[in-house]
Amino acid sequence: MKVTPQLVKELRDRTQAGMMDCKKALEANDCDMEKAIVWLREKGMAKSLKKTGRTAAEGLCNFVVKGNTALTYEVNCETDFAAQNQKFLDLVAKIGDVLIDATFSNDEEALNVDVNGKALSQVILEDSAVIGEKVSLRRVSKTVKTDAQTFGAYKHMGGKIVSVVVLENGNDAVAKDVAMHIAANNPTYVSREDISAEVVAQETEIIKTEALNENAKAEKPKPENIVETKIVPGRVDKHFKEICLLDQPFVKNPDETVAVFLSHTQSSVKSFTRIEVGEGIQKEVVDFAAEVAAQAGLSK
Repeated sequence: MKVTPQLVKELRDRTQAGMMDCKKALEANDCDMEKAIVWLREKGMAKSLKKTGRTAAEGLCNFVVKGNTALTYEVNCETDFAAQNQKFLDLVAKIGDVLIDATFSNDEEALNVDVNGKALSQVILEDSAVIGEKVSLRRVSKTVKTDAQTFGAYKHMGGKIVSVVVLENGNDAVAKDVAMHIAANNPTYVSREDISAEVVAQETEIIKTEALNENAKAEKPKPENIVETKIVPGRVDKHFKEICLLDQPFVKNPDETVAVFLSHTQSSVKSFTRIEVGEGIQKEVVDFAAEVAAQAGLSK
């Protein structure tokens, strides 16, 4: 597979590595994006790593809470201008009203939900014609709680980010604060107990390779056993603290972790959902691709 400006751009967006480093990573890994990311991380070239591709699509995320059920979903359009249009906002609300009471298990089934004799997909298509842009629905999911549990929901920037959390022994105020934290800090797991042994082993190996590479280039390299037994465990611990909700500094009081904040009310997190507009959707930016081609010696 040929290295293209678009692939270089995507890898750069996801890792913040230099363009030429991204080109080398793709060449060394037969254009496999995930392997190229690991390659950059091992060599210490990935400055920051996004969990998904660059946020490029427009639209809104939304949540609807009704009784013991919470619905989260994303509706995409082509421009931010359309996302602020009242017709688009009405369609987003209509989709929520329809799906909160419907039965489905995935996005495809959600699009087939009946709306007064029409599939929801048809309703969206007809409204798309009125709005004047292609509109699509994705990432539809429901969370169900018990009577004893509490929902917390938060919407950032009118729906650019939406989060829903389920608390045990919580109250509305605490749940909303935790949902706000999730929206702001984007954790991957609730706690370390949720991380599989396979993921732990994979991340540890990547961090170990990166540390050994750095050590080999140092003016005064440390013994490898010191790197492996002292430096690597510390970096692994730091990495998982950053992506586990309970270990993160609480957004409203960074002096304590989320776990400590919850301990004040003996609350605990059962689960959470967080979605952000455009995650994983790529939109071609022609001018930037041309810039990449010129600097990396590539042709489109």
